[in-house]
Amino acid sequence: MFDSPLSASAYEVLGVAPDVSDDELRKAFRVRLRQTHPDAGGDAASFVQVQRAWELVGSPEARAAYDRTRGSVPDAPDDDISAGWSAPRARADTRPRARSAGHPGGWRRERYLDLMREWVGRGTPIEDPYDPQLVRSAPREIRRLLADALAEEATARTVADLGVGFSVWHDVAAAGRGGGPDDKLDHIVLGPSGLYGVLSEDFGGPVGLRRGEIVGPAVSGAPVSDLLGRMRTVARAAGVRFSGAIVVLPDDDVVQQITELGKVRGVPVVVAGRSALATVLRRGVTGARDVGGNEVFDIRTRLDQTVHFV
Repeated sequence: MFDSPLSASAYEVLGVAPDVSDDELRKAFRVRLRQTHPDAGGDAASFVQVQRAWELVGSPEARAAYDRTRGSVPDAPDDDISAGWSAPRARADTRPRARSAGHPGGWRRERYLDLMREWVGRGTPIEDPYDPQLVRSAPREIRRLLADALAEEATARTVADLGVGFSVWHDVAAAGRGGGPDDKLDHIVLGPSGLYGVLSEDFGGPVGLRRGEIVGPAVSGAPVSDLLGRMRTVARAAGVRFSGAIVVLPDDDVVQQITELGKVRGVPVVVAGRSALATVLRRGVTGARDVGGNEVFDIRTRLDQTVHFV
């Protein structure tokens, strides 16, 4: 929850300064708990976030440990393809992987580095563009690019682990006339349960759902509608039909790990926490059409022949 480039610190969630006394911290926690409690009209996701913040700083021991590591990011597992926020590295795992094309998070990584250099100043060397202190001091629009790149890379790891029965295309161009490079479909996933358009996002805090759309203080535009629009563009070009749409968000930013929105513009849509994505892809989405037999090969061929990457 607090290792995203966009996430607020535990102190910010509780509404206090980092050097506040333990008594004041406890009082602030109780106030925030009342303010965010769903029974009092608060937001359930924010209520969970407050509880998580208290777990991190609620005792002197936990608070001391949090303060020691504050501003840093957790170490990645040895078999992970990324280390903290740095660029992905090749993995040594030789298990059968899903068939993959494209570079997950690649466009946003490149844009992040360009904007970071502009922000620091052209000609000024940056020893480490992923240094936690540098990242957290950067403008939100720059941190947002890195957060979304990390989200796309996390989805790519999950899909890869599903095995050879799945195929995935990353960073797929989905621009209509006048569209730019950001008009892209983060992932297209093909497997036994269907063909899905997938959006990987990190808004930096809890979100809600309203009338088939994602809403929240940091949510701009209409993410679900944009996803469906890009899926339509790809579907027309490739002559395929998507089974459903999946929006993947950080676990702590959603109240439920799997929320089915029903059909939005005729397409079944699911909002899933990151840890639940594999379950959704394996079992499918309610109302989605399964894909099997020769149709899998036909869809894969059509996408291979028509997909372009940003």
